[in-house]
Amino acid sequence: MAPFKPVLNLVVKHSALLGYGTLSLLAAGGEQLFSAVVFRCPCNSWNFSYSLVFLLVPALVLLLLGYVLSTRMWKLFTGCCASPRPRLYGGGQYCPCLCIFCQVTAAVALAPLTWIASALLNATFYECAMSGYPNITLGKSLCLGKDATCPQEVSRVPCANTQHLDMKKSQVEEILLQRRAESQVMGWLLIAGIMTLGLVFMCISHCCSPVSFLQLKFWKTYSQREQELFEQKSKEHARELAERNLKSFFESTKPAPFLTPSAKEWQQVSSLYTFNAKEQHYSMLHKYVERAEGTTSIRLSEGDGSPPIVLEFVDNCGEAGF
Repeated sequence: MAPFKPVLNLVVKHSALLGYGTLSLLAAGGEQLFSAVVFRCPCNSWNFSYSLVFLLVPALVLLLLGYVLSTRMWKLFTGCCASPRPRLYGGGQYCPCLCIFCQVTAAVALAPLTWIASALLNATFYECAMSGYPNITLGKSLCLGKDATCPQEVSRVPCANTQHLDMKKSQVEEILLQRRAESQVMGWLLIAGIMTLGLVFMCISHCCSPVSFLQLKFWKTYSQREQELFEQKSKEHARELAERNLKSFFESTKPAPFLTPSAKEWQQVSSLYTFNAKEQHYSMLHKYVERAEGTTSIRLSEGDGSPPIVLEFVDNCGEAGF
């Protein structure tokens, strides 16, 4: 296993990036498969609606799947409805929660946008959709200088290989080439826009970082190690508690005393991370173990506030982002 250790460390270090990248590649591959195998343009008045469903519904599914796989999202919502008052970030303030939701959405939107960009570059959905777009002016401009039968047959243009059209073959190819060019231009513009916004977002988040580059690097390493050790210790603790209970049950003996965190303590370390410029805590667990003597709550300390964007990885259980 020694030769593979550097590779495994690299995978763990960039697990979030690899996860989003894999999901994006699956989205691009899935789009190609759908276009070639599943999608069949009806070549009638259903063209626009049918194509729009194939373009947007899978993107919506990928977005929802991203929410499901987001650790930060579940940290935000778990226990909110069961508490007497909203157990939300920042002492019940909704604006920070909305900010976190927007950050999560920006992260999980990569796969849906990849699907849409791939579909636009492939142009199959767009060709079918625009041939049935319910706009008279657009239809007239598309058929300008072409046969008189063009307005009636434009919705059947995507099926020119399987259906007979009265239009000239050169005119059909011209319409398809125009639609394909429009689709691919929009696809590349979407990709360029995503890359530009991503770069600007990264630059702004690092520019506004309250910590230095090396400390930020150390912080990410600490978060990864804390999560790894937490999972390891949790398994050991659960095994010891299970062995103690089973021994007491099968041997009909009184269970030995066993220290385990209370529900309130679990809530303390499970809450969303709060940043305090005057105190240096790398996680809520770190903040809890260094709390002042006699303190019962660590979520409403003086000076606490929403963490800067560059520290959003703290709530992702050690998954290092950009």
